[in-house]
Amino acid sequence: MAYDESIYRRHEPAGPEPAGPGPRDDSWYGEPDYRDDPASGYQQPAYAAGYPADEYPSDTYYRRGSTTAQFSEAPEPMTPVRPGVPPAVLDDVFDDPAHGEPGRDRLGVHFAWEFVLLLGVGLLAYALYRADPDLLRGAPLDRLLVDGAAIGALTLGAGLTLRAGAPNLALGPVAVAAALHFAENGDRGVITAIIPALLFAIGLGLVVALLVVGFHVPGWAASLAAALGVLVFIQQRSGPVDVQGDYDPTRHALYLFGGFAALALLGGLLGMIKAVRRSVGRFRPVADPARRRGGVAATITTLSIVISMVAAVLAGVLLAADGTGRVAPTSGLEWSGLALGAALVGGTSAYGRRGGVFGTLFAVTALTLFLAYENEADWGIALAATAAVTVAAGLVVTRLVETFGRPRSAGDTEEEWQPEPVTPGPGPTAPSWSEEPPERPEWSSVLPEQPPSGRTDPWGNDRWGSDR
Repeated sequence: MAYDESIYRRHEPAGPEPAGPGPRDDSWYGEPDYRDDPASGYQQPAYAAGYPADEYPSDTYYRRGSTTAQFSEAPEPMTPVRPGVPPAVLDDVFDDPAHGEPGRDRLGVHFAWEFVLLLGVGLLAYALYRADPDLLRGAPLDRLLVDGAAIGALTLGAGLTLRAGAPNLALGPVAVAAALHFAENGDRGVITAIIPALLFAIGLGLVVALLVVGFHVPGWAASLAAALGVLVFIQQRSGPVDVQGDYDPTRHALYLFGGFAALALLGGLLGMIKAVRRSVGRFRPVADPARRRGGVAATITTLSIVISMVAAVLAGVLLAADGTGRVAPTSGLEWSGLALGAALVGGTSAYGRRGGVFGTLFAVTALTLFLAYENEADWGIALAATAAVTVAAGLVVTRLVETFGRPRSAGDTEEEWQPEPVTPGPGPTAPSWSEEPPERPEWSSVLPEQPPSGRTDPWGNDRWGSDR
């Protein structure tokens, strides 16, 4: 079995090489070359011809091109290389220097999908304008922008934890808990009401991060435990809570949505930088998922989880202040689904690290327009149903991103060559020194006696019939 010299570097075994007749060929082969053995009268492997077979175990290898035994131990493992590129340079093109795929992630699939999202935003905006042109101007537009900023804050938190490889499922419950807290304490002032919620979110984020990076467990599992804990706080309310205070976020609607858009674009642009993308997504498993990914991965994952909790608090405050004046004590898991679904639809991979540039902005805008159009058309679609469909669509996008966003060289690399063990051929085995070679049958040149000429011809016309 030969190999491509341009793909693999061969390590020669140490020690002198035996010489033998025949042409020189330094390639390693794992299947024997059968030749005539005068001693036994049978065809034997070249390395065993004339030698006792029990001296050569089945895992020895030989050099082709010799009629005598030339054998050696199995060659050292081969190091895959690329033509014309030194091995030291190859270490720098891995997204993870120790593991991962060679080459840079391809962003073409992200830009193509983001163009599709932009078309979807245009169609939804046109449909909403046809339904009621007043929804895209004045106070309704301001409320639409605030809703988009709230959904965008949740989506930014979900996208950040997804890129870090530790998705946070507690975003929705934290947002609902923050909305309830703000509704009950908004009359004390916005800052006074937000600070306790922020401190609680930071503490909860640190606890989740301790579970994720300390015990090295999946982020969705640890955050689900946190979400269930937050549900205890939510379920202490038996009914909707009236919003206290007179804070109106629509006065800053343009700034709120503009801030979200700026953060989304900044995050996408920074994610295009190889070093940033590799550092943020270092927690993404590349081999054994239980293997620890180092201190850098732990630090960045911790920051991502904490920042996502803070973003969920801000989203909850906006949802409470811009709602109908009452906050219902729901589980909040539907908001987690919407946030994760919007991040996935925007092009962020469910496996971590990979993501686009404009996808989060376009996905949040499309989702906000759809919710407004669905409310105007009075379709009565449950928020959980919308979240389920969004997540399912996002998983399809993840498959596209992972398939077409991989480095181009990842699909072109060949599998590492492994020498095959030498196995006996289909012919008889070689006899040992203590055994006599088997006697070959004697062949006679005299033909056996022929039967009488009057025998019946099986191909005669009397058997098959005649056309005559």
